[in-house]
Amino acid sequence: MRRAFAGLAALLMLAVVAQFFLAASGAFDTAPTDEAFQPHRALGGGVVLIAVLVTVVAAVARMPGRLVGMSGLVAGLAVVQFVIRAIAAAFDGSGGSATAGELVFGLHAVNGLAILAVTGRIVRQARQLLSGPAAPARQVP
Repeated sequence: MRRAFAGLAALLMLAVVAQFFLAASGAFDTAPTDEAFQPHRALGGGVVLIAVLVTVVAAVARMPGRLVGMSGLVAGLAVVQFVIRAIAAAFDGSGGSATAGELVFGLHAVNGLAILAVTGRIVRQARQLLSGPAAPARQVP
């Protein structure tokens, strides 16, 4: 079960890195429109599902509580991405300044970096658990 957790954590990391690629390719499209960001949006839903699955597998595999919590944190932060987008769209559609929506939407990238950092830590700890426990320290008499 630990191998399944480590594999899913690696898949989650791959999906998060792909999200940055898809966001950049949508932003630097010749005419960035909603259609240019469709792959990014679709994979975002996939990231939420993978993160939830990683959390469930971590709990079932009786992984350390910190790993279960961090996995749940990634799922929560991924949901926050959709909330940030909705709030930014509300600012833009309210007839107010588009700058407010853009500033709020900037949090989308910052939150994405947080997701990347937490996912990286999960992958690193999962790999350490797979490699087995460290040798006990020798006690000096």
